[in-house]
Amino acid sequence: RPLHVGLVKAVPVKPIPTMAAPTWKWQAPDGNEPPLMLQNSCTRRKDTFKPRFEGHVNWYSCGPTVYAPSHLGHARSYITFDILRRIMGDYFGYNINYVMNITDIDDKIIVRARQTHLFEKYCATDRSTEELVAQAEQATASYKAKIATTEDEGKKTLITNTSAKAEAAIVAFKAKPKDDNLRKALLQACQDPLSAWLDSEQGSTVSEHGIFSKLTQRFEAEFFEDMAALNVRKPDVLTRVTEYVPEIVSFVETIIANGFAYAANGSVYFDSPKYAASEGRAYPKLMPEASQDVASLADGEGSLSSSEGEKRSPYDFALWKASKPGEPEWDSPWGKGRPGWHIECSAMCHAAFEAKIDIHTGGVDLCFPHHDNEIAQSEAYYLDGQWCNYFLHSGHLTIAGMKMSKSLKNFITIREALAKHTASQLRLVFLTHGWNATLDYSEDGMKEVLVLEKQFKEFFLNVKDLLLKSTEMYPNLEAIDFKLLEQLADAKKRAHLALCDNMDTASVIAALRELVSVFNIYINECDTAGRKPHAPVCQQVAEYVTKMLRVFGLFEEEEAIGFPMASTADAEDVEAQEAALKQEMSKFFVTVDEISSAMASSELAAELSEVVAEASEQLGLAI
Repeated sequence: RPLHVGLVKAVPVKPIPTMAAPTWKWQAPDGNEPPLMLQNSCTRRKDTFKPRFEGHVNWYSCGPTVYAPSHLGHARSYITFDILRRIMGDYFGYNINYVMNITDIDDKIIVRARQTHLFEKYCATDRSTEELVAQAEQATASYKAKIATTEDEGKKTLITNTSAKAEAAIVAFKAKPKDDNLRKALLQACQDPLSAWLDSEQGSTVSEHGIFSKLTQRFEAEFFEDMAALNVRKPDVLTRVTEYVPEIVSFVETIIANGFAYAANGSVYFDSPKYAASEGRAYPKLMPEASQDVASLADGEGSLSSSEGEKRSPYDFALWKASKPGEPEWDSPWGKGRPGWHIECSAMCHAAFEAKIDIHTGGVDLCFPHHDNEIAQSEAYYLDGQWCNYFLHSGHLTIAGMKMSKSLKNFITIREALAKHTASQLRLVFLTHGWNATLDYSEDGMKEVLVLEKQFKEFFLNVKDLLLKSTEMYPNLEAIDFKLLEQLADAKKRAHLALCDNMDTASVIAALRELVSVFNIYINECDTAGRKPHAPVCQQVAEYVTKMLRVFGLFEEEEAIGFPMASTADAEDVEAQEAALKQEMSKFFVTVDEISSAMASSELAAELSEVVAEASEQLGLAI
């Protein structure tokens, strides 16, 4: 019955009639998200990337042998893998554990450290003019004699040129033996011949570890300075060979215990034929066509190797080398010695991950024998099938179509390259080429990159100027605005498909460049129609281009739009000043243009064009 609460009358609620359960079924949309495909040297094809643990990538990258300044060949690898690492982490969202090694003990390091030490000691010692001339002549003659035993034409040219400079310096000093400048010039010109001669005479007396570490520490520091200048991210973990000798010894012991290595005269060698013949194994895996390439195997052993009568087969390679006088040494079960080159990466990779790995990267020149030997060693250690699932090799680098070589006088260090071009410009060169293709570095190529960089910068400046002038927060969208949004969506789709297809950055850059072009067309169409561009839409376009360039490592700063400000001043103030300056200059040029038209003065018009071009270039403003 009705209930009364004060003056309010409650009305009974009618029950809701029951309904039958729905018979429809939700239909899942058809997903066609493309997988990430990578050019895998293990298979020589593009394979779908599947990490061992979902979302996580264990990645090992071969680092430098630190005995000389880093050059553009190094940049080819390390910028390339920095780009790939950023794409996988910042774009695809993988959690990456990136490990890189430093080879700080190696035959090249030993020879260079000894020669550097002995030459510095030689220069610091007083000696008579007669003694200096006699030793310089002897050293140069010995150095020049190498031409007869050298097959490499580039090395022959280098020896010939160096010998000629040394001989000329000796003649000049003999004519004026009291001239200190000529004495210094002789030592400088004869440095390579004298260093090699001193090493042959006294190299066996150099044994202090500090002499070798002095060289490697210097060039490791320079390497990381160069990487910082190129905006290459630091590895998550860095391993140095000299800090992992006990782990290397233990790794070798396990391979011996597994039956795939043997000791001989204090050294240890990998038994390649036995390994290749064992069930379920293959050697070499990456380059099977190189299985008979004894010359490359010997080159990988180093210039100081002497395994005469020790190896069971010419295809075997050193895991541990007995040290000779003049070489650093560590204790081992086989006597005092040092690690071989190839075992370093296998052992340090195991120490870092204690498991198999997803990705291994390095230059294509390391494919055989280094990486093939790494695979054999590691799989001989684990005895558990495939060690690394994806080997990624960066392509070769040429200079104007030719191999980079000191003899060809086209050898370019990273610092020399950065003296001519910015890190962003060098990175753009790499981005516009396939990461695993040959990259030809030339001035013509750099000119194209400068044009590309200018297009991006002008685009960003135009958008910033437009946003500063915008007064409406959300203006109405018209057909022309929807068209630009569609073109933005198309660019995003093309870029995503390109990155899924072997991280094809060249196609992404092409898509971004085309997006900038259609944006410029949109602005012109708005001007023609007498309407303002839709600021929020323009902002979306600029933010996307900025995002992708940041992913590629062209800059780190979290700028909403465009490249970071060069000045340390407040960015908003600088942008406002730029926009105001651009506006006032544009008004001035319009006024001058009207005056020149009224006067029919072609000379004034030409002068105006020249001033506009110069102001635009120097101020970075699209006027």
